Amino acid sequence: MEKKRVLIVAQEVCPYLPSSEMSEQTRNLLLKLQEKGCEPRTFMPRYGVVNERRNQLHEVQRLSGVNIIIDDTDHPLIIKVASMPSTRIQVFFLVNEDYFLQRGVMSDKEGNEYADNDERAIFMARGVIETVRKMGWIPDVIHCHGSLTALTPLYLKKNYSDDPIFRDTKIVYSDYANEFTTPWSSSLVEKLSMDGIDVSDLGIDSNTEFTHKEVLKLATTFSDAVASASENSDASIGEYAASLDKIYLPYQKEEMIEEYINLYEKISL
Repeated sequence: MEKKRVLIVAQEVCPYLPSSEMSEQTRNLLLKLQEKGCEPRTFMPRYGVVNERRNQLHEVQRLSGVNIIIDDTDHPLIIKVASMPSTRIQVFFLVNEDYFLQRGVMSDKEGNEYADNDERAIFMARGVIETVRKMGWIPDVIHCHGSLTALTPLYLKKNYSDDPIFRDTKIVYSDYANEFTTPWSSSLVEKLSMDGIDVSDLGIDSNTEFTHKEVLKLATTFSDAVASASENSDASIGEYAASLDKIYLPYQKEEMIEEYINLYEKISL
């Protein structure tokens, strides 16, 4: 494989979070990319359960200090970094008191899904993009994993398509099964419009309910390729991707990581 710069934008990465289908898959993908001679980096939120001392996180001051405005409210972004154990892979953490530091992934300890998961996804998308711009690091592929990353393809395609950093970057989105059951806030369209993204850009009705399926469809619309990362992923997403002439990678338990590598090659041709 040609040496590529691959940015993994992930909701979960092991060993920083407990083992799960997503956290294991993103870690194994990063390790395989390093083994193949690529230059992988990853971003994930700094949730409350991440142990900073054990994982040796430290702030990157030149990348910190951005304020992200969502729904007329300022949300400061701090960037911390760690090296994945026994690797050269840099893991960048998005640190914010409101959205991540005092939180779990998608829900609280009682299993109640956060009412502002839509805003958390906006913050993650914009935080990752603005930080990569500050780095001046040009990724060949950005691969998003998890619902909190689902708005990243939208922002890249609608607000940053002419940016020299991202102009030639290919976007992949991985769909995991049943990540949330409570629809995201109906005010998401209004919040996106404050960033210059009109509902007409989304290909949806203004009354669309942002269920898990609709969020996946939104990510699919603005990605170059979509992958089913779970055995029980919504099969209709593959059909939707085909209707848009998007490359679709079905779930393959044993060969998934190798298939991701092949997919990067395919979309880069």
